[in-house]
Amino acid sequence: MSTIYFTEDHEWIAVEDGVGTVGITSFAQSQLGDVVFVEVPEVGVSLEKGGEAAVVESVKAASEVYSPVTGDVVESNEALPDSPGTVNEDPEGEGWFFKVKLTDLSELDGLMDQAAYDAFVADHS
Repeated sequence: MSTIYFTEDHEWIAVEDGVGTVGITSFAQSQLGDVVFVEVPEVGVSLEKGGEAAVVESVKAASEVYSPVTGDVVESNEALPDSPGTVNEDPEGEGWFFKVKLTDLSELDGLMDQAAYDAFVADHS
């Protein structure tokens, strides 16, 4: 079973066997509104924790998706650019952006669990 962590930038990462699946939270997609464009990173790209990894644009705004961890992209959700609305429909499921092989598992220690993220959102909304 994977463990899910959250960032203050409203990304989630589900980690299993050293590989993290990354997307934006339900809260983030609700703030964006209807997603009309998604750009995912290419497989093989090295990402830095906190660095830009993907782009999501909605009818309201364009926003970067940041990598919650350092590592190499091992898979991108190739369906998203053709079906960006999936981010609205299932942000914490089929609407994932990319999978990253973690370089340093200890980076997860700085991220929030579900309860901490829910409290963070409640404090900032």
